[in-house]
Parts: sequence; structure tokens; C-alpha cells
Amino acid sequence: MSIDMSQFHQVFFEECFEGLESMESGLLNLDTGAIDSEVINTIFRGAHSIKGGSGTFGFTDVADFTHIMETLLDEMRDGRRQVTQPAIDVLLGSVDCLRTMLTSIQAEESVDSAAVEKYKTALEIELTGSASEPSTTTPTAATQPAHDNAETVVVVADEDMVEEKGWKIGFCPYLDLLKTGNDPVRMFRELAELGEYSVSVNTNDIPPFSKLDPEECNLSWALEVIGDIPESEIREIFNWVEGDCELDIQSFTKKTAKPASEAKITEPEAPPPVQEIEQPKPAPIAAKAVDSPSAPKPQAAQADNDPSKASAKSAASNSIRVDTTKIDTLINMVGEVVITQSMLSLIGENFTMDKLAQLKRGLAQLERHIRDMQQSVMNIRMVPISFVFSRFPRLVHDISTKLGKKIELKLVGESTEVDKAVVELISDPLVHLIRNSLDHGIEMPAERIAAGKPETGTIELNAYHRGGHIVIEIIDNGRGLNKAKLIAKAVEKGLLDENAVLGDKQAFELIFMPGFSTAESITDISGRGVGMDVVRRNIQSLGGNIEIISELGKGTTISIHLPLTLAIIDGQSVAVGDEIYIVPLVSIKESINITESMLNKIAGKGETYRLRNLYIPIIRMHEIFNVQPTDKANTGEGVIVVVERQGVLCGLFVDELLGPQQVVVKSLETNYRRVQGVSGATILGDGSVALILDIPGLVRYSNR
Repeated sequence: MSIDMSQFHQVFFEECFEGLESMESGLLNLDTGAIDSEVINTIFRGAHSIKGGSGTFGFTDVADFTHIMETLLDEMRDGRRQVTQPAIDVLLGSVDCLRTMLTSIQAEESVDSAAVEKYKTALEIELTGSASEPSTTTPTAATQPAHDNAETVVVVADEDMVEEKGWKIGFCPYLDLLKTGNDPVRMFRELAELGEYSVSVNTNDIPPFSKLDPEECNLSWALEVIGDIPESEIREIFNWVEGDCELDIQSFTKKTAKPASEAKITEPEAPPPVQEIEQPKPAPIAAKAVDSPSAPKPQAAQADNDPSKASAKSAASNSIRVDTTKIDTLINMVGEVVITQSMLSLIGENFTMDKLAQLKRGLAQLERHIRDMQQSVMNIRMVPISFVFSRFPRLVHDISTKLGKKIELKLVGESTEVDKAVVELISDPLVHLIRNSLDHGIEMPAERIAAGKPETGTIELNAYHRGGHIVIEIIDNGRGLNKAKLIAKAVEKGLLDENAVLGDKQAFELIFMPGFSTAESITDISGRGVGMDVVRRNIQSLGGNIEIISELGKGTTISIHLPLTLAIIDGQSVAVGDEIYIVPLVSIKESINITESMLNKIAGKGETYRLRNLYIPIIRMHEIFNVQPTDKANTGEGVIVVVERQGVLCGLFVDELLGPQQVVVKSLETNYRRVQGVSGATILGDGSVALILDIPGLVRYSNR
């Protein structure tokens, strides 16, 4: 009887992705020059587990690739090889490649063989100094030149040998090298000027002509330069492509025969055999046949935007690991509910009025157990925020390297738990904010030293609970926000009236306006004026808000406030005519009883209310939802619920407040369709349906 191994695939892929996260974290913690056996063992175990599982399930291409990584890690672990930055970079790129391969196999898609071969070549160059080990065997008769059908023996005396020094260079560009304006031919010409020069090219990665992209570099080279040349001169030639290639430079010394005019040769000299560097052939792919020219780039700026990484995370997000303690607690709660239900059933079978007090006690007990069970179920969905934070050390490492900045990332509160749905949706907004801190916030080392700061900047990612919410802070000690510059840029772009007077908070809010950017030039990291408005919109769609505190020259703190769960929210129920609506508590600032005389009418622009020294616009909920107002509302009496939207206050005019309550969120889009100004619905205790208000959407709808 054969076992269907596919039933175990999901667990295998989840463990692989967790192993890759552990490997990546370990590689980022490795110090060059030092051998930290514990960290290297952790990385090695991750690679070994992936290799073993891949072999078991028949994913031989993954197993073969991981085996090469294991070899490199094993040499580091045994002290036969020093930990160098090029080796760490190659291994980080290989982790990305493995993630891409596993994601493709999991999705039953073709694996990019060209990318796999490129990374294999990079690993082999790091291991041996060339794409594969040069053959050391004596050439066969078929490969040796014939001389008049007679065997010729060449004897060269030791005194006729000369010692030659030189450099072996493994040069494996990333696909985008040509797009950066770099030309390998120019670099090879400069190498040729340093000494005797030879080159061998690997063409195995070139895709079929129909899929060939002329802007991509699909070649890699093994070069050799002979001469007494300082290593600094070699590296200077490749300075321009640092970060855009895998580069391995190794010195060598060899003995060769003197020229014929100087050496004493007993027989006619035969031409030396030519050794060619064999390039590895593409490994067979277990999932499907492969014919794709594109390859992932382990390059700094693209590491966080790698779609394969996003796919990997989404692929692995269909399940959740739960502590057995949480499961045991839930089972106990279910047992208590069953006992209470049995007790109530017995009371109901022969109910008399003298059992009324017992019935009430039983119902109160059932309510308490259900509330505890609800909390227990919600705890199962809670996962540590470290699931999001774990991706940022690599992001900071890659981008800071690309920008030439020295940046230390501090992670605080990684064990803080939040709903799994929130974790998945907050990841992209945090990426935008971290990238902005890296690019705009932290200064270059020279600029920091000139300002009297340490040359290494810090970014702190902090998470903690506050009430029924989670707060995530991104704190940097960079240059801070320049209020005057923000206002001038907004006026220049036509986003703000030149006579406008803004406070600090209002000025900082300008960065969330669509199309706003203070970047002097557009880069692949930031500067197009997109991102921050999307960040705020995404955070608000989660029922949260974002705040900025900044001091020029000192740094910036961005605080994100989110509900712990999206399934249940704290809300304030309000009455509008005969209807009941739920306003999320996170949006409410205060509530005020008013009369008609307290409102100010502005011709053509609606109504306002003076809240201390600020005039806020009023939204009459009866008009928005076309609800018949009560007699009390017709006389102008009611309640204004002051809510905040993107740092701007406005007032919702309702009939009365009914009280706060927790509500279970039901999606309107799933059960009906999307409604402007409404984020969902809930079922009240009496069985009626109440709509949950989407404050930002409601304000936008009202303005139109």
C-alpha cells in the first residue's frame, strides 16, 4: 500500500519557510572574520532540514542546491574558511533563491532554472574560485596534438621554470547590470592593461532566443590576470558594479616554463594542453519543465520588493501554529459550557416558577463561560508581531548597504501578540515607513558626524499593548521633518494655499497627501510621492490611525494604533431616527449635547460647530442615510459625536448615544456589496442588524 506523500506537503513548505527565516536571521547576525559556531550551526541545521525534506518528497533540485550551501557552511563551521562579507551575501542571495524555488513548487509552477544556475554558479565561485573545479587529469590521446604519428615527450628542467603570480576572478553579474549603465567589456579592457589576461565565458544561462531580453545580462565569466598586481587595483576596476554582481577574487602562484629562447628543452616543444572551465549544467527540476529567462535579484534595493518573498509569505499564511496551552484552555471552556448547558436543559424539562432564580444563575453562568470561550478563541488567532518584524533586519541591511549608510535596527516588543489578520495586513505599510526612515530620515555618515551625531543611525521598531489596541512605533534619530520645507513643497505642488497657517501636527500631516514628496530625485527606494497616502489608507482600513511626532535635527516617531483583532471591535452605538449605527471607539474624540442655536450655517458650505478655538464641519446622519429624524432632532436638539479623520476633526450629528459595546464584525461585501461610508455590519442582541460606520469613507462621501 503506497502512501500519498502530497498530504504532507503543506507542513513541509511551512517548515521550509520558517527555516529560511531562521537562516536569513542567522546570516545577518554573522560577524565577518569571526566564527560563531552557534549561529553557523543554526544556519546549517536550517539548510540540512530543507535538504532532507526535499529529498524525501522528490524535490531533487532543491536538495541539490541546498547541498552546495551546506558545503560552504560546513567549511565555515569547521574553521576551514573565514566568514567574509562576499560569502554572506552569496548565502543571503541563495536563501532568496530557495524561497523562490519552494514558492514555485508549492504553487505547482515552473521553477526558474536560469536563476537557479546563476546562484549555483555564485556558490561554486565562492567555494572554488571558479564556476566548477578545473579538471586536473592528464589530457587523453584524443585531446593531445599529434606530431608526425610519433609520441613526443617534453622534458623541462626545474631551473627552466619561472614562478608567476596573478589573480583568479569569478565575475557573475546580476540580470540588471546592463540597466545600470555598466559594461563588462570596459572592465575587461582595464584588466588587460594590468598584465597577461585570459577569460572564459559561461553561456549556459542564456535563455531561448524568443525569450531573450537584450537589457539583461545572462553571462558570467572566469578571468585570470598574471602579474605582480596589488589586489586594490583589481577591486578598483569592479568598484562600479559592487552590489550588482557576485564577485570572487583569489590570488594564485604557479610555475611555468621559460620561453623557448631561454629554456633548455630536450625534445621539440609541444603546445600546452588548453584547460577549459566546465560550467554546471542545469539541474533537473522536480516540479515542471523550466524555460524562463528571468532571475531573482539578491540586490539590496529589491530584496524587500521581491514578489517571490511576498508569495512565499502568503503561501505560508493559510495556517497558524498554536501553543497547546491555548488549545487546552479552549477545551476546558467548552467543557464548562457543556456542563452549564446540561444544567439548563434539566431545569427546562420540568420548569416551575420556583426554579426561576436557578435559571437566572444558570444563564449568567452560561454568559460568563461564553465570554471566556470567546476570549480563548480570539487568543488562538493571536500571533507574535515578530512574524512581521523578522523581515526588517534584512531590509535594513540591504538598503543601508545600497545607500552607503550605517544604520542599526532595534526591535522591541517582538513577543507582543496581535490578530493574525492584522499581522498580514500591516506588513506592507510598515515596509513603506521603514524605507522612508532609511532614505529620508537617517543621514549619511559624514552629515551625521558634522551634526555632532554618531555616524551610525538607529531605527527602533517598538510594539506594545495600550488598552484594547496595539501600538507600533517607528523611531529614528535622523534629521527629522522640516516644517517650513513641507509647507513650501505643498504650496509649490498646489496642494496648499500659500497663505495657509499650519501647526506642527498639521504640517506633518502633509506627507500623507497624494502626490506629495520632498525627495530631490526619484530613486528605486522613494521619491515618487506615492506610498504614504496608501499607508494611511491601509491603516485606516484596519480600523486604526497613524500619528507623527518629529523634531528637526533630532528624529521622527511614527505611531500606528491598531485594534488587536478585526473580528471584534469596540464601538459606540448611536441612534439616528429609528436606526442604530456603530461608531468605532478608536475614531471618537468626544461627544457633546447641542441645540440648533449652537451650530453655525455657512452659505453653500453646510454647518460648523465651534469646538473651543476650532470650527469643525457637521455631518447630519439623517441626510447621509436618508433616515426620517425624530421630533427631537427636528427641533435641533441632538448629540455631536466628534470623530477624527486623517488628523482633521468633524462632528456626526445623531439623535442620541445608546452606549458602548463590543460588536462582531460581519463583512457587507461577502453578504451583500460594498457600501460607501460603511465598513461592515453586526447583529445586535435583539436580532436586528446595525451598520458599522467607516469614518474616513463617510467624510469623503459627505464632502461630495
